[in-house]
Amino acid sequence: MPKPAGRVLTLLELLQSGGTRTVAELAERLEVDGRTVRRYVGQLIDLDVPVESVRGRYGGYRLGPGYRLPPLMLSDDEALAVLLGLVAGRRTGLVTAGHTASETASAKIRRVLPRRVARRLDVLLDSLAFTDRPGESATPDADVLLTIADAVSHRRPVAMRYTGGDGRRSERTLHAYGIVAHAGRWYVTGKDVGGGEDAGSGKDAGSGEDRTFRLDRIADARTLPGSFEPPADVDPAQRVVTGFATAEYRHEVLLRIHGTVEQIRARLPASVALLEESDEEGWLRARIRAERLDWLPPLLASLNRPFAIEHPDELRDLLAAFAERLTSYARHP
Repeated sequence: MPKPAGRVLTLLELLQSGGTRTVAELAERLEVDGRTVRRYVGQLIDLDVPVESVRGRYGGYRLGPGYRLPPLMLSDDEALAVLLGLVAGRRTGLVTAGHTASETASAKIRRVLPRRVARRLDVLLDSLAFTDRPGESATPDADVLLTIADAVSHRRPVAMRYTGGDGRRSERTLHAYGIVAHAGRWYVTGKDVGGGEDAGSGKDAGSGEDRTFRLDRIADARTLPGSFEPPADVDPAQRVVTGFATAEYRHEVLLRIHGTVEQIRARLPASVALLEESDEEGWLRARIRAERLDWLPPLLASLNRPFAIEHPDELRDLLAAFAERLTSYARHP
């Protein structure tokens, strides 16, 4: 059973997790009685830890606002999870515009960890290799990210300055439904009550439409008075990937594929293709928009499902040439 000093530190950890903890709950977690819990609380108060007593039926103890514990108490697994999360965030581009923030955070965690744990984690990170290149995407400003998150949470309009892909700047107001991380970039989706460029289509869709914007192109975001009601059962992530699949590109491809949604989605995710019902049993129609067609033949071959190309004819020619190359490779000694 843990020593009293260990239980006091465990009590502090429980209070650090936030909210009010009842005496009964703390006693159960610490495996002591209520009087011992009160004695441990007294020891924390003697150490100048601002533990507050909350009266009433649901009363108990909580930490005073703004208190931070100087030493960081993390288990090996917790420290590993935090550091690997920071490393992954840097490599995938899912960090804020303060490029050094994750590096300084990693350094602070290492500095307060026990030497044994820090050494083991450093060995792991030094021996870790990635098969992909570090993310090179532009990253959003931290204040912009937090402001829009607050607007989403409280359903308040947000005003912002947006710079489109063509460099045009505009002032806009957005009813933000949610923030989405996709393919190494941050996006916000919602109803645009101004005008300007959509991150998916690259064209001006006008006001009052559902839109998707890249967060790294947003500046000076601020919440506005008032509130709004988002659509029922809104799915921000689905709206973003569907927006990419329906964006206007040079080619529109229409296929019929024999298989289930799950089988087809394994190779054609929602960000690539829209799936529709077909008149033929067991078949689905897939619509794909693309600037180039040369990447589609190997992708369609990987489906390993029967399919038919409705249009364009150019894709049929590319697929036939791809099949001839594979045949020639197979015959080559």
